[in-house]
Amino acid sequence: MYLLLQNRLVAHVRAFLKQKYDIEVANIVVEQPPKIEFGEFALPVSFELARTLRKAPRKIADEIVAEMGLPEGFAKFEVAGAGYINARLDRTRAAELVAGFVEGGSPEQEQGRLPHTSQQKACMGHPSRGKVLVEHTSINPNKAAHIGHLRNSILGDTLVRLLRAAGYKVDVQNYIDNTGVQVADVVVGFERVAKKSRAEIEALIAGSEGRFDFYCWDLYARVSQWYEEDKANLQARRDTLHLLEVGGNPTAEIAQEISMAVLRRHLETMQRLDIEYDFLPQESDILHLHFWAKAFELLKAAGVLYFEEEGKNKGCWVMTRPGRVKDEGVDAAPDEDAKVIVRSNGTVGYVGKDIAYHMWKFGLLGLDFGYRKFYEYADGRAVWISCDPKESEPGAPHFGGVGAIYNVIDARQSDPQETVKQAILLMGHEAEAARYTHFSYEMVALTPRCAMELGYTVSEEDQQRSYIEVSGRKGFGVKADDLLDKLIEAAKGEVDARHAELSEDERREIATQIAIGALRYFMLKFTKQSVIAFDFREALSFEGETGPYVQYAVVRATNIFRKAGVAPEEALRTKIASDAFEGNDDLWSLWLAAGQTAKVIEQCIATTEPAAAAKHAFQLAQQFNNFYHKHHILTEEDAARKSLLLATAAVVRRELIATMAVMGIPAPAVM
Repeated sequence: MYLLLQNRLVAHVRAFLKQKYDIEVANIVVEQPPKIEFGEFALPVSFELARTLRKAPRKIADEIVAEMGLPEGFAKFEVAGAGYINARLDRTRAAELVAGFVEGGSPEQEQGRLPHTSQQKACMGHPSRGKVLVEHTSINPNKAAHIGHLRNSILGDTLVRLLRAAGYKVDVQNYIDNTGVQVADVVVGFERVAKKSRAEIEALIAGSEGRFDFYCWDLYARVSQWYEEDKANLQARRDTLHLLEVGGNPTAEIAQEISMAVLRRHLETMQRLDIEYDFLPQESDILHLHFWAKAFELLKAAGVLYFEEEGKNKGCWVMTRPGRVKDEGVDAAPDEDAKVIVRSNGTVGYVGKDIAYHMWKFGLLGLDFGYRKFYEYADGRAVWISCDPKESEPGAPHFGGVGAIYNVIDARQSDPQETVKQAILLMGHEAEAARYTHFSYEMVALTPRCAMELGYTVSEEDQQRSYIEVSGRKGFGVKADDLLDKLIEAAKGEVDARHAELSEDERREIATQIAIGALRYFMLKFTKQSVIAFDFREALSFEGETGPYVQYAVVRATNIFRKAGVAPEEALRTKIASDAFEGNDDLWSLWLAAGQTAKVIEQCIATTEPAAAAKHAFQLAQQFNNFYHKHHILTEEDAARKSLLLATAAVVRRELIATMAVMGIPAPAVM
């Protein structure tokens, strides 16, 4: 509602300025007054026009308010201060919009008052939005997923949900680096440290009580220690890495078996959080299907890469930097800061493979993967994995060739991400480069208290620190599954104490929903550029800015309707009296806050900052709880007022559930 009316106001003002002053104003700023009694919107446009019209802002504001007229849904314009224009809504009409009645729809919709959820309303008006590709998770398939990976996956999945809520078609991809150093290290661990035969490795994959990734976690730490014991052991890494890149040998085959077994566990772990994927592109296929070879030729032909014949990068193919024209003799000295894409030994670096991959994403490569099914969700939807096109399954979908991409990758990868984007730009693909977004975020650490609760020994010095960094190589960290298990058990203790009448399965399901809400909210409430220090107690608290606090507000609202014997949907169809909000600014503020969900979704997408959704959910829950304590809904004797209070509870409940849905947070039946 808020976004719809704001857009209507902007369009109305823009049209009036063109008609009155023959001025085109591309960006009309809309602010929110400091107090609700001043109105719902404030326009500083008069200050922007003062120089052009050579008039005082107050005089311009007076002219606009006197002549402009009101758009549908607005009650009054007023001039404030030195020239602000405050806009007041027709609260009854706006409340109908919040309740879910379609404005500007078909006559049948307008007459029949067909209800629409906030998510549906957020999608309206965007039929032309094209396909977007979101790449997230992208865990090295060499060991169990850890708490840091969860921040990536939760941020990425929330971005996907936000985009879909706003009407975009989204492909979700999880890049599988099955030829990198980390996979090489775990293969070295099996072959050189644990000294396992291929048959023994396969037996571990089949057994391990379904926790093969846990075994690899411990082995990865052991091989890191093995390297430290004797630096000569690092040659085993180099040899293995070469075999993985070449492919077609027993070591590469073992690596692929290990990678696929760990990948399957990753998908199972993420599914516990309702995080799903569409396609799994493998780095090995980027090499073996000659994606890089094709990209290399295109990059050279476009002058993006050149061969360095002197200096520290002699013998390498390096990337041209804007402003340096090597071939024309300008600044002919070697560019020591140029990015090396192909090393002097002929091997391509990570960035080179990534350039090829992103050219495929945008449909600029002229090559494609084959596709085969790898995994299936409970609803029968398949997760596809890349393969040789000759092995592609009949009827397989096609991925890639999208209009925009978002890469959810941590802040340490900012430089490589910028290099890939620059390569695409230098090739002349300006539009694609402009639609390339690096969704950057910072790391996850542990509070000292959390580390000790997990059984780690924490020194007195570390106990005084605000957080402790995790390290997979050192074996210090939290496996994602262990974290979820511990959160569920802690939540279940509370559910068992409060709801002994429920069955064991029901209590565990509710505890799982609370744990998921606690974890996802904690990962989302901090801005993505903040370092997170995870803490069990803080995440699971029913008080403060937490997932359980927001979930409890929904449960509280649901209980109102259960006790009243009224369905929330029925309450939303209540006819709101024209004077319902007179003298009820606090009640109107709650409706206004509830009507901002669609605007918050658009804001999250525009800023790539899901924390705004978490803030919206928390503030709405806070306002609802204040409303709940102030108004005795079930005992209200005035029928009209009781209907209004029930409608208020219904609309807030719906908007909270909708906001939680884009955050991937379930709504439990009880708490």
